[in-house]
Amino acid sequence: MKKKALSSLLVAGLMASTLAACGSNDTNNNAGNTTGDSTEGGSKKVVAWAWDPSFNGKALNIAAEIYKQEHPDFEIEVVDMSKTDLEQKLNTNLAAGVTEGLPDIILVNDPNIQKYVNSYPGTFADFTDSSVDYSQFSQYKVDALTVDNKIYGIPFDIGVTGLFYRTDILSEAGFSAEDLENITWDEYIEIGKVVKEKTGKYMSTINPNDEALTSVLLQSAGSWYITPENEGNFVDNPAMTETLRVYKAISDSGIAKPVTGWSEFVGSFNSGDVATVVSGVWQIASIMDAADQSGKWAVAPTPRLDIEGGVNASNEGGSSWFVLDKSANKELAMEFLGATIGGSSEFYERFLTEAGGVGSYIPSFSSEAYQQTSEFFGNQAIYADFTEWSTKVPGISLGMYTQEAKDALKNELPSILNGADLQKSLANIQQLFEQQVQ
Repeated sequence: MKKKALSSLLVAGLMASTLAACGSNDTNNNAGNTTGDSTEGGSKKVVAWAWDPSFNGKALNIAAEIYKQEHPDFEIEVVDMSKTDLEQKLNTNLAAGVTEGLPDIILVNDPNIQKYVNSYPGTFADFTDSSVDYSQFSQYKVDALTVDNKIYGIPFDIGVTGLFYRTDILSEAGFSAEDLENITWDEYIEIGKVVKEKTGKYMSTINPNDEALTSVLLQSAGSWYITPENEGNFVDNPAMTETLRVYKAISDSGIAKPVTGWSEFVGSFNSGDVATVVSGVWQIASIMDAADQSGKWAVAPTPRLDIEGGVNASNEGGSSWFVLDKSANKELAMEFLGATIGGSSEFYERFLTEAGGVGSYIPSFSSEAYQQTSEFFGNQAIYADFTEWSTKVPGISLGMYTQEAKDALKNELPSILNGADLQKSLANIQQLFEQQVQ
């Protein structure tokens, strides 16, 4: 397949990529002129760009506090800007070959990793031979950072998924916790039919303009919208065929409440209209917004596709930290990230307790913080469960054209839901994707 030049494809693709998973913050702030080489008063300072100061910015400040215990002269400046503005500013500068004013450290959504690394070779620091022990992280996060056998960056937060469910509603329909353990999607649908019949509640939501569910289904089977070679992966892909069959089955079954947009989605379960939510661990905060539902929620493993390679674990969202290779403080930035986010249980314990963030650093999973129970979730040790599931998530190559592939799918999804021949629709999606990127 021909690869489109940087100019139009990357600007459009990177600006369009806006995953909800990590709490995208759309508040504009002046980024200022950050050169990343300030050493006032003999201090050692790095500059980082990130969105969401209460989550991503908080994580960097926690890391800095830990690092300063042995490096008291270290300083970090966290420049907050919206996710869209950050991606646009970085992409515009790199496409123009301008590095002045760029930071030392930058936050990158995992689906953008390969697009950045392949499109701008030599721009990001290679961590392959650094002191970071990547075997201590959930493998799928390391896979996302690996391009041509080189590892770029430090794994950060994850979006390991689970089946959140209302225990009271499921119990009213005659189901126990054991009935939701390690089920298939077809079993999920059958349970949903009973729930709808006996309680009047929907089992889930459905939004044809949002590809989050199809992404969860695909990764749970170790597949994706595109191949590692960046070719469309719609035709002759059993995982894709089964994903769309299940998606249509959910729609046809009547168990899903139609929603449009984030507010309707969250409102559906906060109001008690919907009995379950399949989503990333970061969804916990939204579910807990309904304080009157405390004690009525629990979490089970994600349903699986009933095909070879399908598992009861998947991921939705997540991000990683990169270092600019031409940064004046490259070595300091790499050392700082490696010693904290790349290898400190203390960091991940504090990240969880102070910011509600879950990482993929396996040694931290046995800590007291990760073993804590949640009264809201029926005294379940939810973080221990999520971290266990994270070790089972299949690793995949997200490639360079995830957003283009998702756009092609969404263009055809209404026809699929209306009963179009699935194989013809898959061929149409493949053709549209190829037209977009050739």
